[in-house]
Amino acid sequence: MLKTRVITALVLIALLLPSLFYSSQATWALLVAGFIGIAAWEWGALLGWLAISRVILGVSTALLCASLSAVDPNVIGAGEIFAPANPWALLAYGISAVFWCLVMPFWLKNKWSLQGFGGVLVGAVVLLPTWLAMVQLRGLGAGALLGILAVVWMADIAAYFSGKAFGKHKLAPSISPGKTREGAIGACVGVVIYGTVVRLVFGLDTMPWAMWIAALVGVTAISIIGDLYESLLKRKAGIKDSSNILPGHGGVLDRIDSLTSTLPVVALVWLLLAYR
Repeated sequence: MLKTRVITALVLIALLLPSLFYSSQATWALLVAGFIGIAAWEWGALLGWLAISRVILGVSTALLCASLSAVDPNVIGAGEIFAPANPWALLAYGISAVFWCLVMPFWLKNKWSLQGFGGVLVGAVVLLPTWLAMVQLRGLGAGALLGILAVVWMADIAAYFSGKAFGKHKLAPSISPGKTREGAIGACVGVVIYGTVVRLVFGLDTMPWAMWIAALVGVTAISIIGDLYESLLKRKAGIKDSSNILPGHGGVLDRIDSLTSTLPVVALVWLLLAYR
């Protein structure tokens, strides 16, 4: 299993890095649209839909993202010009932030299920702002987006190893028995160390140190919430993975669960800081 996971991860990195650093902004938007379309297809499994309905959902989601970038090129920063003040972007990120920061604590506590058309709307709130954030944040530079993605990856890695080494107290046993409070603390510590190194190396001074550390801890907490949310939905749907499209890893949703909660909130915070 470990060998399969490593091979799949290396293949994903080999596909991600050239696309991230060398494709045009418009091409990147279309690539991410296809990626989110696959995630939407998997979302249909969480809703308990049949195969054809899942395919329709995935294709329509990918086409919607692609059409948004075609109708208003400013949304994606066409021509390498980032246009973050677009009101639709602010609305999408604002709705996402309310969902993850205010609605989600009640959802996890009450363990609600996805049902009917409401499940489709929730999927839109989860996936569409993620597509937009992956595209717009890349407009800041491929390295900037990679650095943001690395925050979530660092949180996952630190949580895994600290949980293995010190984990004794379950974080949410009825949702994800493998996660521990010690793992969550380790994730915060790992991200703060990573963020401190990045700030010192690249001379970032967009906010005071105290606010910077608080932001890193907040992003880590939101990434954990995203992970727990997908775990809850899979448990409710009675499935182990969102799909088996990525050998050793499960599905696309299993890889981006933390990103769906993190990226839109990071994009919103950046917009508020850049245009305050």
